[in-house]
Amino acid sequence: MRGTRHLISVDVDTRYLEDQSSPREGRFVFAYTITIRNEGDVPARLLKRRWLITDANGKVQEVRGEGVVGEQPYLKPGQGFRYTSGAVLETPVGAMQGAYEMLADDGVAFDAPIAPFTLAMPGTIH
Repeated sequence: MRGTRHLISVDVDTRYLEDQSSPREGRFVFAYTITIRNEGDVPARLLKRRWLITDANGKVQEVRGEGVVGEQPYLKPGQGFRYTSGAVLETPVGAMQGAYEMLADDGVAFDAPIAPFTLAMPGTIH
């Protein structure tokens, strides 16, 4: 019974929001859609989120909060939850990474890591 009791997968899709951005003013707006899925054997609830957002100048923003988009999704094994949120950077390229704090029905608290991903205005990375 080792290994996959507590396993949350996190997939990310990003896009640049040109209509909300203003490059001349150092405002680059990105949307990211996250899909989290309970790949483990025990139901779990997402309690908190923790993000580190880094722009190309090395400026780091730390974001912490309850749940995601106003919810604390409860995921049974095999269930997923998808949401879209956004980030505003002062540079056309940046990166995000973090973790979700989860609580499983068996009382185990664990982190679901969010691997680093890139936010980039089209044409800035080849």
